[in-house]
Formats: sequence, C-alpha cells, structure tokens
Amino acid sequence: MKRKLKPVPRFKSEAEERRYWETHASDEHVDWSKAERVRLPNLKPSTTSISLRLPVALLERIKIAANRHDVPYQSLIKTWLAEKTGG
Repeated sequence: MKRKLKPVPRFKSEAEERRYWETHASDEHVDWSKAERVRLPNLKPSTTSISLRLPVALLERIKIAANRHDVPYQSLIKTWLAEKTGG
C-alpha cells in the first residue's frame, strides 16, 4: 500500500528549516525507495577567508617547508590544520 507523503513546508529562514529537520524524519516527505545515486565530481566545499597574524620567522619556516614539498604555503597550512583536527 502506498503511503501518502506530506509536502515539504515553506520556511521563513534557514534556522527555521534546520529546527524542522532536527525533529522530523525526511521519509515523511520523500519516497527514498525511488532515490537514485548521483555523482557531483566538480562540487567544491565552501570556504571562507580568515586573517591570521603569524610571526615573520614562523611564516618563513612554513614557506620553506612548502617549497620543499612543492606546494603553495597556504595549501600546506590547510593540510597541516586538517591533519591536526582529524579533518
């Protein structure tokens, strides 16, 4: 027997939508048995710029290490941060 799906409500804000999905199951609104797997190969994670003050000597050491690895120093910093935070 087919179950009647509820329409997804309209939300006034992202916060309101977040609260809704924290307390409601998506299968009330979506028939997951008809879902298809998709690939999004060009999807890039969103990023944000930050300003970080570093001692000049530390930045120079980072740039030397990046040069040894043949990568941009900012990429090396991101790699190190990801490794340290388990990301």
